[in-house]
Amino acid sequence: MVACSTVCLRQLARGRWAKQMQFWRFMANERVTVGRLIEGWSDRTRDAAVGRHVLAIQDTSELRFSTTADNRRGLGKVKKGTAYGVLLHAMIGVDADSGAMLGLAGGQIWTRQGDVETPHAKRPLTEKESARWIVTAEAAKQTLAAAAVVTVMADRESDFYAHWARTPGGNVHLLTRLMNDHAVVEGGTVRKALARLPVAGRAVVELRERANRRPRTAHLSLRFGSVRLQRPKNTIEKGLPASIAVNVVEVIEPHPPKHAEPVHWILLTTHDVRTLADAWRIVGWYRQRWIIEQFFRTLKLQGLRIEDSQLATADRLCKLTAIAASAAAIVIQLVQARDGRDTQPAGLAFTQHEIKLIAILDQQMQGNTARQKNPHPPNSLAWAAWLIAKLGGWHEYEAKPPGPITFRNGLAAFRAAANLFKYV
Repeated sequence: MVACSTVCLRQLARGRWAKQMQFWRFMANERVTVGRLIEGWSDRTRDAAVGRHVLAIQDTSELRFSTTADNRRGLGKVKKGTAYGVLLHAMIGVDADSGAMLGLAGGQIWTRQGDVETPHAKRPLTEKESARWIVTAEAAKQTLAAAAVVTVMADRESDFYAHWARTPGGNVHLLTRLMNDHAVVEGGTVRKALARLPVAGRAVVELRERANRRPRTAHLSLRFGSVRLQRPKNTIEKGLPASIAVNVVEVIEPHPPKHAEPVHWILLTTHDVRTLADAWRIVGWYRQRWIIEQFFRTLKLQGLRIEDSQLATADRLCKLTAIAASAAAIVIQLVQARDGRDTQPAGLAFTQHEIKLIAILDQQMQGNTARQKNPHPPNSLAWAAWLIAKLGGWHEYEAKPPGPITFRNGLAAFRAAANLFKYV
């Protein structure tokens, strides 16, 4: 999938009927379950996390597949309207210092089965989709057990009291953006408590490009403090503490450009925030959340185009999603590795057989000058990415670094060479 930039089984088989049938049998095999495939996501992430501060970033994306009124392919509704598909909840591990993606750390894949009649507020957490935030975090505690620190991070949908009560503990912290204006023990709400605090510092920050925003410079103001969240009066969950201590960091863009949506983040965390430097560090960690957006974009639009799949059943589409998620993670790792900011091993994305071929091709592709040499440590992911980029047509004298399309072309060329190399 990584090499061909597709999830289409016919294209992956490259015209070979026997190979296509192997793929089909694999997807139809009842012993191949979504749960088993998800377990395999974190095989390499577990080792990559050792001794690091890992940002365990989680989010949910809806994958919409074409259906007809006569054939919904066993899929349930996603969001509102008439769209049908699969929901993918993924957690990725990211090094807090370098921003390097270490791999997938866990998640869930499902399709909805009909409408829920019981009101949301009257259902226990175990019967709500929101339980995924806690369940995935609990599973990640095992995957990331050898990490020095784990910061479970997500956007506003994960901001609910039970998550704050059950996820943090030991070396595991929680960082999320405020959605519910929680009541606080000190009186009032989180927003009212922040309004009483003075501005502690200002900074100029470069905002990355996103689907609905061009890259731009933002002049931000920051304030921070501490509050105790009060247990909601209407919760039906048992055993939750009466209050939870958290630190709050608010970032505001007081004078945004014309027609631009102003930056306004209220971040809650269990990390200590005692100084202005601590507060800006929290903001820096939260900004790494964009990596999971890149991951979903690679899965759906820029790379694998999973929503174009024509598999006929929901079960097989869920399995395909689990496999494609692994492929999308590898694409992100290669794109990140191009600048060599993290010396992860090439084994995160390539087999030992392929690494041997990379070493041979690397010697052939290097020139005589220092700039024409592969600058990265042998057997590192950055070392492999340099070679793949060269195969994709990138030149070391180009001003821009290689992008996803270059890596796609390079991987296709490399895959063809690897197929021949195994017979040598």
